[in-house]
Amino acid sequence: MTSECLFCAIAAHKIASEIVYEGENSVAFLDNRPLFPGHVLVIPRMHVETLTEIPSDAISPLFTCVQAVTRAVEQVMEAHGSFVAINNRVSQSVPHLHVHVVPRKKKDGLKGFFWPRNPYPNTDEMRRTADALRSALMEV
Repeated sequence: MTSECLFCAIAAHKIASEIVYEGENSVAFLDNRPLFPGHVLVIPRMHVETLTEIPSDAISPLFTCVQAVTRAVEQVMEAHGSFVAINNRVSQSVPHLHVHVVPRKKKDGLKGFFWPRNPYPNTDEMRRTADALRSALMEV
């Protein structure tokens, strides 16, 4: 936990927030700038900025919480589904890993992703990209 992190302060009850769940490893609270009512942020209690920085053994507890919050959001908000997302650095308004759980209803106005699609110019470029990713993942 860092003293200057907004989300660490929320988890420590130093800043008021509508917390909907608290566990040993994670905290979930309503987003104060929701896409729709019921938009929840789920954070790990430990301060990490991105998904790539969280220790492997902390991922399962975090996503177990995300799964439970998603079920609750869909049920309580009478949603047809949900949008679950993480931003790493770009578009991340608070530099503390957080997972957005947003209730979705058909024809709610959100259109797919919030950025334009950029298809591969050809199958060779797609294959080269896939090969590079496979190679990098072998090293993990």
